Amino acid sequence: MRDHVVAVDIGTTSARAGVFDRSGRLLARAKHPIAMQRPLENHAEHDSEDIWRAACRAVRAAMMEAGIAADRVAGLGFDATCSLVARDRDGRQITVSTTGEDRFDTIVWLDHRAIAEADELSATGHPVLDYSGGSLSPEMEMPKLMWLKRHLPVTWERTGHLFDLADFMTWRATGSAARSRCTLTAKWNYLAHRDEGWQEDFLALAGLEDLLERGGLSAETVPAGQAIGELATEAARELGLDTGCRVTAGLIDAYAGAFGVLGGVDEGAALERSVALIGGTSSCIVSFATDAKPGRSIWGPYYEAVLPGRWLVEGGQSATGALLDHVVRMHAAGGEPEADLHARIVARVQQLRSEQDADLAGDLNILPDFHGNRSPLADPHARGVISGLTLDTSFDGLCRLYWRTCVAIVLGIRHILEAMEQYGYRFETLHLTGGHAHNPLLLELYADVTGRKVVVPQTEDAVLLGTAMTAAAGGGLFPDLNSAGRSMAAADREYHPDAGRIGTYDRDYRRFLAMLRHRNELNEIH
Repeated sequence: MRDHVVAVDIGTTSARAGVFDRSGRLLARAKHPIAMQRPLENHAEHDSEDIWRAACRAVRAAMMEAGIAADRVAGLGFDATCSLVARDRDGRQITVSTTGEDRFDTIVWLDHRAIAEADELSATGHPVLDYSGGSLSPEMEMPKLMWLKRHLPVTWERTGHLFDLADFMTWRATGSAARSRCTLTAKWNYLAHRDEGWQEDFLALAGLEDLLERGGLSAETVPAGQAIGELATEAARELGLDTGCRVTAGLIDAYAGAFGVLGGVDEGAALERSVALIGGTSSCIVSFATDAKPGRSIWGPYYEAVLPGRWLVEGGQSATGALLDHVVRMHAAGGEPEADLHARIVARVQQLRSEQDADLAGDLNILPDFHGNRSPLADPHARGVISGLTLDTSFDGLCRLYWRTCVAIVLGIRHILEAMEQYGYRFETLHLTGGHAHNPLLLELYADVTGRKVVVPQTEDAVLLGTAMTAAAGGGLFPDLNSAGRSMAAADREYHPDAGRIGTYDRDYRRFLAMLRHRNELNEIH
């Protein structure tokens, strides 16, 4: 009996695989690292074959740990970062790198080489931008495709396939070039709510009239939770599965996490008032609405990017966990930001706050836009600001800076939520998942700074769970995606704001907004 599913998450630095039963219980999980090269500032590249091998090794290891046979697996699902993969007409690797190495065929999501192209497309004011927050980020695919055609014309002439990374994984697994509605709607400016999803005049503005031909792209997409096909023989062998396993349409990783935490929320008002917060290297906030509520600086609304009949909207921060790592690495008392060093810093922050004052280092104020501002300013050129530094190079000095960076990250989330309220969204509950759920400082701050209830699902990995839910629907274990979400949802734990801290964080937020104004004033001085 096929009563299990396998979910694979392709992150920035590793591929992770999980084996789940039909109740949503994670039986085993494994991961394998992925290499990344950064040949120039703002350039980041992967080798897609390295990614595929990492996924295969992770799946085989997870299956071995779970101790189940391949013929027990009904469905396989992939989620991935919104990285861009290029292949030639025969499916072979083709370079996207200034180094010219064909094995580096993937532009990583966080790559910002296409800032100029993003600015150029944003300035057009084309109606398609109403469904991407009024502008385009260099992290999206259209600017990257423009850059590729302009700067590597030989690669463009050789190209026969262009994939979002999740679609590359399903192509590699099945041989089918069918694309996910999730990836194309969210990252390729495909309008799933229109009869004609591709907007030809927008492609012409981008100079990409030949994109559909070059990229092997069709007019149709596959919804989340529907199967693309069965595993191909060679892929099944490499993954340690069999050809009876059905592969479902891929997801953007953050949206898999959002479904993992919101899949069990009742359809209707409760879902409308809930928002998923996926906190890791970067942070995303994602919600599902019954109607389109366009707004500047938020990504979307995207029709049926995950749930049928629902519009997905996303806000986000480009560097959060990455910013904490940066603070640890750059400080004189820091070092390589390994988990044990983060844990020592967090423990010392908690001790300092208990011994001195809950308002630790209140004169230290930070704007966390060290890698641009994704939301609510939609400004990839924004830069971070630190006010209140001293000559302190001690470990306690690092701890104070770390604490105030945590505060700044969550003030940024409050800023996003307040901006979204202007467009008609009303969120009462934050459903938190990702690495931030394991940081007690951030967990406390998300409740206290935003003034909202925080719900943390009691699952080891909500991103893998969300992907497993789609695999279960695509594999036939449930009749539809909503049924899979309800049946596989995890129990959760609630955290409530501390009313005694509201005044302190209201003050910090006023300072945060003042710093934004002052940064703008400085930038306007020529």
